[in-house]
Amino acid sequence: MPEVTTPYVTGTPCWTDLMAQDQQAALDFYRDLFGWQGQIGPAEFGGYAVCRLNGKAAAGIGPAMAPDGMPESPTVWTSYLATTDARATQEAIVSAGGTLLVPVMDVGGLGRMLVAADPQGAVFGVWQAVDFHGAGVVNEPGALIWNELHTDDIGAATAFYGEAFGIEVVPVEGDGHYWELKVGGRAVGGASLLDNDPPGTPAHWLCYFAVDDVDSAADAVVKHNGTLLVAPFDMAAGRMAVVADPQGAPFAMIKIGPR
Repeated sequence: MPEVTTPYVTGTPCWTDLMAQDQQAALDFYRDLFGWQGQIGPAEFGGYAVCRLNGKAAAGIGPAMAPDGMPESPTVWTSYLATTDARATQEAIVSAGGTLLVPVMDVGGLGRMLVAADPQGAVFGVWQAVDFHGAGVVNEPGALIWNELHTDDIGAATAFYGEAFGIEVVPVEGDGHYWELKVGGRAVGGASLLDNDPPGTPAHWLCYFAVDDVDSAADAVVKHNGTLLVAPFDMAAGRMAVVADPQGAPFAMIKIGPR
């Protein structure tokens, strides 16, 4: 099992979570799809559930809550980037032209978090670990395997994420439409132009979860009242599909091919 037992390096995607209108329905859906075990959490954490795969933290699912007078947020998966100093990262995000959506806050003794949007509008979270590092299992079926930025301005994204997190945005050799996000020379995610998305799609981060069989997993999503957004297809890294859960949250599933 690809377990993670040490803190993530700053700029590395370290966690993902979903704020669902029907939290229990979301917990049931992802249990059936990925084998996650999770239950509604304690009131002091807003009922937030840490879902586990084989006993290791895989992702979070919480209840959607809108501040008084504010519209409900869309149901989406949020990618969190690691930092060792959330306060300093918050200042760097604002200085680089990002927008602060949820200021730095303590999450019990687990860590500190904030939520922001980059200059193109892609929303992401930031996590400073204390007792909780983030995903304890990655890169295996049922776990998070990739995080991908979809943007209409690679140059602006390069400048922003470089200034705020020290992330390098590097073109993939031989592919003029895809970039790798690198931290310390190691690929930790990808970036794609919005030209590859349906017209009108806003800038966003897309989470990928690994599966054993993309076609059967996509069928299972549809049978459980989810939506097939991009049918399974073969690409350079393997076979993938893009779907939305029954509450509308998009995500990708992938089976990495032989290397």
